[in-house]
Amino acid sequence: MITIFSISILLFSINTLAKAPNPLFVNKVKYKTYFGKCPSKVGGKLTLKLVKEFEKNHSLKDVKELIINKALDERYFLSDYNISFDPLKKVLKLKFDCPKAMMKVQIYKTNGDELYTAVLVDSGKLFDPTYEVLLRSEKKIKGKLPHLALPVTALDSKVHLSVTELVLSLDPDFRKKISEVIVNENNELTVILSVNNRPSSAFLGKDYWTEKVGKLVKVIDYLKKKKSVPAVINLTNAKKIVVKFSDTI
Repeated sequence: MITIFSISILLFSINTLAKAPNPLFVNKVKYKTYFGKCPSKVGGKLTLKLVKEFEKNHSLKDVKELIINKALDERYFLSDYNISFDPLKKVLKLKFDCPKAMMKVQIYKTNGDELYTAVLVDSGKLFDPTYEVLLRSEKKIKGKLPHLALPVTALDSKVHLSVTELVLSLDPDFRKKISEVIVNENNELTVILSVNNRPSSAFLGKDYWTEKVGKLVKVIDYLKKKKSVPAVINLTNAKKIVVKFSDTI
């Protein structure tokens, strides 16, 4: 009888402990969010999904595995994220950030037909056009985005990454002058500028883009002071610049 009584007491104790809530989570967990440059609609939806996962077992590991396994960083346009939990304050912090939209992209087939559209962001990635729509709905984009047109074959050579680096290297004021960037099937680059509302086309060829863009900036700045808009700037030969002038401003 003594043995049976002891086992009964032990089983009761184990059962009671199993039902007892984790002392860390007796009080309701609080949540703090930071969405950075992300659309709040996107950040809000992702927060709800991650909070739901966290509340199952109160495991950060489970939350991070969900993000990785479901590629939630890509689905929700994230460039960076950080999730932490303070067990003393019982606060779950969710910090997201999203990239800056740089250009609207038209990717076309060899026959010139448009294949699909995308948004080029400052990480060099191509996002679904929905990203621009979401940003504009919350006024996180002001003004028009310049266009980038490139053949589908250029995606294999990652030309869009080179274009991203090139544009980011420019002074913000000069960057605003870009209205369109075109890469043809031979990977030759053309930059169409808008200088005082007048078009100016710069042909940069297929190599030495960084060096040629540096020269382009100097030409545009110099001729603007002379109140002239170059209609065409030919920089295909890195050793010389051929300029065709437009009307006087």
